[in-house]
Amino acid sequence: MSEQVIAGVRDLLPVLRERAQDTEDARRVPEESVKALQETGFFKLLQPKPYGGFEADPVSFYTAVKLIASACGSTGWVASILGVHPWHVALFDAQAQEEVWGADEDVRISSSYAPMGKAEVVEGGYRLSGRWSFSSGCDHCTWVLLGGPAFKDGKPVDFCTYLLPIADYSIVDVWDTVGLRGTGSNDIVVEDVFIPQHRALSFIATSKCKVPGQAVNPGPLYRLPYGSVHPSTITAPIIGMAQGAYDAHVEHQRKRVRAAYAGEQSKEDPFAKVRIAEAASEIDAAWLQLTRNIDELYEMAKREERLPSDLRLRVRRDQVRGTERAISAIDRLFENSGGRAIQRGTPIQRFWRDAHAGRVHAANDAERAYVMYGTGVFGLPVENAMY
Repeated sequence: MSEQVIAGVRDLLPVLRERAQDTEDARRVPEESVKALQETGFFKLLQPKPYGGFEADPVSFYTAVKLIASACGSTGWVASILGVHPWHVALFDAQAQEEVWGADEDVRISSSYAPMGKAEVVEGGYRLSGRWSFSSGCDHCTWVLLGGPAFKDGKPVDFCTYLLPIADYSIVDVWDTVGLRGTGSNDIVVEDVFIPQHRALSFIATSKCKVPGQAVNPGPLYRLPYGSVHPSTITAPIIGMAQGAYDAHVEHQRKRVRAAYAGEQSKEDPFAKVRIAEAASEIDAAWLQLTRNIDELYEMAKREERLPSDLRLRVRRDQVRGTERAISAIDRLFENSGGRAIQRGTPIQRFWRDAHAGRVHAANDAERAYVMYGTGVFGLPVENAMY
């Protein structure tokens, strides 16, 4: 089924490419694009089979994301974020999954994991309040995942992800940015809402890959680490943006004449060829490392083997490095694209802005990931749950 979904996504690329500027202007992905992606089965790739999902291998999901982002960075970003959430919900208690998918298997879920609110432990669950930013694609969703600490008697006792239906939160339209403008990453506001225990997932359990959802979703997909799956969900679209920028740059250079160099055709410029080669290599390296690592994790999960810390740390190392490689490739191409490439509406400058906007996501904090890796290499305890 994954091959059919990817084929369907490929067929959509021309229309997503045509809508890229409209997506940016509207500050959100068009309903038509979300519906078209849904019809390909894309949003079911990581959803559990009991609720109509495909439980596909994660590399198939990232491949589809990369393709979408190569046509429109904002659409690829939103698709990746919304597409990974069925995987996360599958880690929750079975009752929570039934509440989300029991009546509608096509439900979409947005998120904001940063601890911008907090919960108080009460009988049977939590009371949650706060305002969360950067909930990409939230206007297309009816559920949300929110991160935050849990307090008891004024002291933090846990950090959880809380799952809320749309009746329990409001969306505030604040999104106005220089990059990823079309993602509609607006604010989520929650005012003293009760969250039942089954709709809260401790990050301690998530980091140990021992979660309630495995009782009903025992497949290998749901034994993978959050710290591997979710950060890769951030890097995959950025690599896709780099591929889109590369394709646009090559097409642009085929036709470009450099007036400042006596009418020299850019395709005859040896330095332009060097930059293209360097960028292509960086993009390939980023993608090969990401997919190799995730494949290795998934194969071990299928064999029900323990997922070693050194591999999980390598996933994070290469994930942030993949983002850096993709950004480097786009920068090299953009520098050599000429003045016409910066005109509004051209794909190269849009990919450049979108990729740099994606770079500032917390999952791309390269130094922290590298320190974690080095700490593990020296045999020291890694005091971080995000790997």
